[in-house]
Amino acid sequence: MEFLRSLAIPLNYMPLVAIERAAGLLFERVLKEHPDLFERLGEYKAKRFAFLPSDVPLAFIVEPAGPSIRVMRKPATQDPADAAVEGPLFLLLALLEGRCDADALFFSRDLSVTGDMEAMLAMRNALDGADIDLPRDLSRLAGPLAPFFGRVGRDIRRRALNNETSSWN
Repeated sequence: MEFLRSLAIPLNYMPLVAIERAAGLLFERVLKEHPDLFERLGEYKAKRFAFLPSDVPLAFIVEPAGPSIRVMRKPATQDPADAAVEGPLFLLLALLEGRCDADALFFSRDLSVTGDMEAMLAMRNALDGADIDLPRDLSRLAGPLAPFFGRVGRDIRRRALNNETSSWN
């Protein structure tokens, strides 16, 4: 499932600083829930990774050594990454959670990986071992409404990934 174009278009007009702040808060929350997320990267921790949703006009640059995340409008040529993965947003999120077979998606051309393949493989392995569950992890930001937001997040994930991925973990 691709991100709805009607929801992606406004991202072209939103202030980038607001988008980056929201992405930063979510990134911080994931790191709080999984503090050792980037430890498995070893020598690749100093690399910069680009996550490029094909259905959203944004690029996300993650620097594990910081750790930090930057958001740029595409094309993100002014800030090249050492390794990049491109594909539909929901597939990239499924990869983050380790919910799909990255190799199968790569060979079926649903994902495109460029740059330092060993670094990207190390990132995939780090993510696979982290047990990230975005609806669970991010719903905790909602305080007493966490159960409701968790259910909504799980429902969105289920609908977005229905028949899109095959689990391999």
